[in-house]
Amino acid sequence: MTKNRYAFIKAGWHADIVDQALSGFLEVIPKEQVDVFDVPGAFEMPLFAKDLAKTGKYSAVAAAALVVDGGIYRHDFVAQAVVSGLMQAGLETGVPVLSVSLTPHHFQETEHHSGIYKDHFVLKGREAANAALGITKARESISAT
Repeated sequence: MTKNRYAFIKAGWHADIVDQALSGFLEVIPKEQVDVFDVPGAFEMPLFAKDLAKTGKYSAVAAAALVVDGGIYRHDFVAQAVVSGLMQAGLETGVPVLSVSLTPHHFQETEHHSGIYKDHFVLKGREAANAALGITKARESISAT
């Protein structure tokens, strides 16, 4: 595995908001250490994360999406499938797969809500980067003992 290399996956739906997670991620981990990938939506992230993890190039993979409540119950199933799939990808490959997949219950496509979630995604991106660094360090300590 190439040390200190990370993958970041972004879902295309609500890209103006989701892309902010990458901005936060890059505040913590230098862009030279991050490969960025775009996928159509949240549902495509788990398989793609697994594919990236299987390459052995990455210390961790982060995946960001916004799954919104469109007035029907479908978003709950999608959000659950995405988070479960990301966890399963990590368990099957042995590479940490981190979720920045958020599912607000009352998202409205207004300037106010978009602003709130853009700021929140920056924060969540930073948190994912810190988690990626933390789990990398923790896993390295296992092999050092």
